[in-house]
Amino acid sequence: MIDSHCHINTERFSGDRDEVVERARRAGVEGLIVIGAAGRLDLCRSAIAMAEADPAIWATVGVHPHDAETCSPSIYREIEKMAAHQRVVAVGETGLDYYYDSSSPEQQQASYREFIRMARRRRKPLVLHVRDAHADALAIAMEEGAAAVGGVVHCFTGTHEEARAWLALGFHLGVTGIVTFKKSGELPRVVAEAPMERLLIETDSPYLAPVPHRGKRNEPAFVRHVAARVAEIRGMELSALAAATSRNTRRLFRLGEEPNLG
Repeated sequence: MIDSHCHINTERFSGDRDEVVERARRAGVEGLIVIGAAGRLDLCRSAIAMAEADPAIWATVGVHPHDAETCSPSIYREIEKMAAHQRVVAVGETGLDYYYDSSSPEQQQASYREFIRMARRRRKPLVLHVRDAHADALAIAMEEGAAAVGGVVHCFTGTHEEARAWLALGFHLGVTGIVTFKKSGELPRVVAEAPMERLLIETDSPYLAPVPHRGKRNEPAFVRHVAARVAEIRGMELSALAAATSRNTRRLFRLGEEPNLG
């Protein structure tokens, strides 16, 4: 398995980061994509540092929509330099989140457009965060030509119709521990009906720990529970689901054949 989206470069893991990576390895996780995205460039740098230190870890760089108000020309310039790094496999996470008002819709939209343009210049896929904003996020993605690079809508929690729209644009869907919750909306239907080659599994650690760890700090080892639930929904063996989603992740982010964690 590959955990296609985690934040183990943050302070929540400062006391046991090496142990977290080792537990992931023992749980059958062969690779991690660490997300460098916040209002602080140090999180982008720390994601790259982790990727430089371990050939089974890769990084992304961007600014989360919650922090879009922090964006400036100098921030964009620094992130674009980082995006050229050989261990950076995507731009993001970026996108729109209208559920919270940490940054205004206008600030979020401006940042989102800039990161799509950056991804196109760097020819790297996008990692998108979209909550309560699919119509606007889709419209901007189409206006800015995001289909040219593709990417993943991470932690997808939209409707079946919204899933179909993203799939039609060439994007993948990232599935988190929410799929294990009793209240998971239309996600089980989305997981059941999406093309297998467009599904990724992720933890979004330290957030959204799956059942039976719900309410605890999430970590990459727990991606196994996400994989098991997706396999159950699709009527597949866990090993087959794990292999398929790993292939999808490697293909989307052009990871090649790299050594396992450890």
